[in-house]
Amino acid sequence: MQSSTPIRSFDRDFQLEVVKILPGQYHATGGPVGITTVLGSCVSTCLWDPQQRIGGMNHFMLPGDNGTAASPVPKSARFGVYAMELLINDMLKIGADRRRLVAKVFGGGRVLQGFGSLDVGARNCEFVLEFLQVEGIPVLAQDLLDRYPRKIHFAPDTGRVLLKRLDGVRDDAVQRQEREYLRKLGSDAASGSIEIFAKPR
Repeated sequence: MQSSTPIRSFDRDFQLEVVKILPGQYHATGGPVGITTVLGSCVSTCLWDPQQRIGGMNHFMLPGDNGTAASPVPKSARFGVYAMELLINDMLKIGADRRRLVAKVFGGGRVLQGFGSLDVGARNCEFVLEFLQVEGIPVLAQDLLDRYPRKIHFAPDTGRVLLKRLDGVRDDAVQRQEREYLRKLGSDAASGSIEIFAKPR
C-alpha cells in the first residue's frame, strides 16, 4: 500500500491528530499533522528536511524482495529497499532536498516467537542503517532491537519524535499482526530528541 489512503485519527496516547500507517505503508507531508505507527520486528524510518520542514515515515517488514535490493524498479513499500526509495521520492515531489535529509530509525524488536534462528528485526535494523550510510543520510537518533514493541509519533513540521515502549506481554496484538503479515509476504514473494514515555514491565 502507498500513502494515497492514510488513516487519520486522534491518538489518545499522544493527544494529537495523526496519520496512522500500517506495515507496507508510508506517508510524506509538510503539514502539521503527525504520523504514527506501532512496531514489533518491523522498522520505521523517519526522514526530515529541516529547511523545508518536510518529513515522512515508512513501515516495512523485510529488507528486500527475496532478500535482494538489486531490482531497479520499486515494487512495494512492504520491503525496506522499496519503502525507502518510495518515501524519499514522495518527499522530493513535495519540495524536500535529498541532500538535506536526516533520519531517525526505530523498531526491530525480537517479538516474533517460534521463528528459530530467523531474527527479522535484526535483519531490518542492519539493512536500514546500511542503506542510510550508503545514501549519505545522517542518523540523528535510533531506538532499535531489544525485545519490546514500540509506538512512535513523528511530527514532520518539527522533526520531533515521541516514542512509547509497549509491554510485550500485553501487546501481543503486534505479534499477531506481524505473523499474519509475514504469511502474506511469503505467499506473495515465493533534529530533535526521542522522548521516552513508558518502559516495558
